[in-house]
Amino acid sequence: MAQLKTHIGLSRPILAGFMAGFLSTLTFHQLTLWALWRFGLAPSAPYVMTAVPPFGIPAVLSLAFWGGVWGIAFALILRSFPRIRYWLFAFLFGAILPSMVAFLIVFPLKGIPMGWQLPLLMRVFLLNGMWGLGTGVFLKWLLAGMGYRRASHCPPGAICES
Repeated sequence: MAQLKTHIGLSRPILAGFMAGFLSTLTFHQLTLWALWRFGLAPSAPYVMTAVPPFGIPAVLSLAFWGGVWGIAFALILRSFPRIRYWLFAFLFGAILPSMVAFLIVFPLKGIPMGWQLPLLMRVFLLNGMWGLGTGVFLKWLLAGMGYRRASHCPPGAICES
Protein backbone atom coordinates (compact mmCIF):
# COMPACT_ATOMS: atom_id res chain seq x y z
CA MET A 1 0.00 0.00 0.00
CA ALA A 2 2.87 2.37 0.79
CA GLN A 3 4.33 1.77 -2.68
CA LEU A 4 0.99 2.62 -4.30
CA LYS A 5 0.73 5.84 -2.27
CA THR A 6 4.29 6.80 -3.29
CA HIS A 7 3.51 6.05 -6.95
CA ILE A 8 0.33 8.14 -6.83
CA GLY A 9 2.16 10.80 -4.84
CA LEU A 10 4.80 11.16 -7.58
CA SER A 11 2.55 10.81 -10.61
CA ARG A 12 0.75 14.11 -10.02
CA PRO A 13 3.91 16.23 -9.73
CA ILE A 14 5.39 14.48 -12.78
CA LEU A 15 2.29 15.11 -14.89
CA ALA A 16 1.88 18.66 -13.59
CA GLY A 17 5.61 19.33 -14.09
CA PHE A 18 5.49 18.22 -17.72
CA MET A 19 2.37 20.24 -18.44
CA ALA A 20 3.77 23.31 -16.64
CA GLY A 21 7.07 23.19 -18.54
CA PHE A 22 5.32 22.61 -21.87
CA LEU A 23 2.89 25.51 -21.35
CA SER A 24 5.62 27.80 -20.04
CA THR A 25 7.67 27.22 -23.18
CA LEU A 26 4.73 28.23 -25.37
CA THR A 27 3.97 31.31 -23.29
CA PHE A 28 6.67 32.74 -21.01
CA HIS A 29 9.68 31.58 -23.05
CA GLN A 30 8.32 32.40 -26.49
CA LEU A 31 6.80 35.75 -25.44
CA THR A 32 10.14 36.74 -23.89
CA LEU A 33 11.84 35.72 -27.15
CA TRP A 34 9.30 37.80 -29.05
CA ALA A 35 10.10 40.88 -26.91
CA LEU A 36 13.85 40.38 -27.36
CA TRP A 37 13.43 39.84 -31.11
CA ARG A 38 11.11 42.84 -31.44
CA PHE A 39 13.73 45.12 -29.88
CA GLY A 40 16.57 43.66 -31.95
CA LEU A 41 18.13 41.74 -29.05
CA ALA A 42 17.52 38.24 -30.44
CA PRO A 43 18.45 37.02 -33.91
CA SER A 44 15.39 34.83 -34.45
CA ALA A 45 11.64 35.17 -34.14
CA PRO A 46 9.53 33.10 -31.74
CA TYR A 47 7.19 30.25 -32.60
CA VAL A 48 9.40 28.68 -35.27
CA MET A 49 7.27 26.21 -37.22
CA THR A 50 10.11 24.68 -39.26
CA ALA A 51 9.98 20.88 -39.08
CA VAL A 52 12.78 19.26 -37.09
CA PRO A 53 14.05 15.69 -37.19
CA PRO A 54 13.45 12.93 -36.37
CA PHE A 55 9.64 13.28 -36.41
CA GLY A 56 9.22 16.41 -38.51
CA ILE A 57 7.27 18.32 -35.87
CA PRO A 58 7.50 22.13 -35.62
CA ALA A 59 10.59 23.35 -33.77
CA VAL A 60 8.50 25.20 -31.18
CA LEU A 61 6.65 21.99 -30.25
CA SER A 62 9.94 20.10 -29.97
CA LEU A 63 11.20 22.87 -27.70
CA ALA A 64 7.96 22.70 -25.67
CA PHE A 65 8.39 18.93 -25.28
CA TRP A 66 11.86 19.44 -23.79
CA GLY A 67 10.43 22.24 -21.67
CA GLY A 68 8.00 19.64 -20.34
CA VAL A 69 10.84 17.24 -19.55
CA TRP A 70 12.63 20.03 -17.66
CA GLY A 71 9.32 20.79 -15.95
CA ILE A 72 9.32 17.26 -14.51
CA ALA A 73 12.79 17.84 -13.09
CA PHE A 74 11.61 21.19 -11.69
CA ALA A 75 8.60 19.61 -10.00
CA LEU A 76 10.66 16.82 -8.45
CA ILE A 77 13.57 19.00 -7.34
CA LEU A 78 11.26 21.62 -5.89
CA ARG A 79 10.33 19.26 -3.08
CA SER A 80 14.01 18.93 -2.09
CA PHE A 81 14.86 22.63 -1.85
CA PRO A 82 12.20 24.23 0.36
CA ARG A 83 14.42 26.92 1.93
CA ILE A 84 14.80 29.00 -1.23
CA ARG A 85 11.99 31.40 -2.06
CA TYR A 86 9.73 29.80 -4.64
CA TRP A 87 9.82 32.48 -7.37
CA LEU A 88 13.57 33.04 -7.04
CA PHE A 89 14.14 29.29 -7.20
CA ALA A 90 11.89 29.01 -10.26
CA PHE A 91 13.78 31.72 -12.15
CA LEU A 92 17.25 30.47 -11.13
CA PHE A 93 16.40 26.84 -11.89
CA GLY A 94 15.41 27.80 -15.43
CA ALA A 95 18.25 30.26 -15.93
CA ILE A 96 21.01 27.93 -14.78
CA LEU A 97 20.27 24.22 -15.31
CA PRO A 98 18.71 24.10 -18.81
CA SER A 99 21.13 26.81 -20.00
CA MET A 100 24.20 24.89 -18.84
CA VAL A 101 22.94 21.67 -20.43
CA ALA A 102 22.34 23.56 -23.70
CA PHE A 103 25.79 25.19 -23.65
CA LEU A 104 27.79 22.18 -22.52
CA ILE A 105 25.93 19.24 -24.11
CA VAL A 106 23.28 20.14 -26.70
CA PHE A 107 25.18 22.78 -28.70
CA PRO A 108 28.34 20.64 -29.05
CA LEU A 109 26.28 17.58 -30.04
CA LYS A 110 24.52 19.61 -32.73
CA GLY A 111 27.78 21.22 -33.89
CA ILE A 112 26.53 24.69 -32.97
CA PRO A 113 29.43 27.06 -32.32
CA MET A 114 28.81 28.50 -28.88
CA GLY A 115 31.34 31.20 -28.22
CA TRP A 116 30.99 32.49 -24.68
CA GLN A 117 29.68 35.90 -25.66
CA LEU A 118 28.04 37.94 -22.90
CA PRO A 119 24.96 39.00 -24.97
CA LEU A 120 24.26 35.36 -25.87
CA LEU A 121 24.69 34.21 -22.28
CA MET A 122 22.41 36.95 -20.96
CA ARG A 123 19.76 36.23 -23.61
CA VAL A 124 19.75 32.48 -22.90
CA PHE A 125 19.73 32.95 -19.12
CA LEU A 126 16.85 35.43 -19.40
CA LEU A 127 14.82 33.21 -21.77
CA ASN A 128 15.30 30.12 -19.66
CA GLY A 129 14.81 32.04 -16.42
CA MET A 130 11.47 33.30 -17.69
CA TRP A 131 10.64 29.72 -18.68
CA GLY A 132 11.42 28.69 -15.08
CA LEU A 133 9.25 31.47 -13.70
CA GLY A 134 6.38 30.43 -15.99
CA THR A 135 6.84 26.80 -15.03
CA GLY A 136 6.55 27.85 -11.40
CA VAL A 137 3.32 29.73 -12.14
CA PHE A 138 1.74 26.85 -14.07
CA LEU A 139 3.00 24.23 -11.60
CA LYS A 140 1.41 25.96 -8.61
CA TRP A 141 -1.85 26.33 -10.54
CA LEU A 142 -1.88 22.73 -11.83
CA LEU A 143 -0.92 21.15 -8.51
CA ALA A 144 -3.59 23.16 -6.70
CA GLY A 145 -6.11 21.80 -9.19
CA MET A 146 -4.84 18.28 -8.51
CA GLY A 147 -5.36 18.54 -4.77
CA TYR A 148 -1.96 19.76 -3.62
CA ARG A 149 -2.34 22.46 -0.99
CA ARG A 150 -0.04 24.30 1.33
CA ALA A 151 -0.25 22.20 4.49
CA SER A 152 0.67 23.53 7.94
CA HIS A 153 3.57 21.06 8.20
CA CYS A 154 4.88 22.07 4.79
CA PRO A 155 8.12 24.13 4.85
CA PRO A 156 8.05 27.61 3.23
CA GLY A 157 8.42 27.44 -0.54
CA ALA A 158 7.60 23.72 -0.74
CA ILE A 159 4.49 22.25 -2.31
CA CYS A 160 3.04 19.51 -0.10
CA GLU A 161 0.00 17.33 -0.35
CA SER A 162 -2.56 17.98 2.36
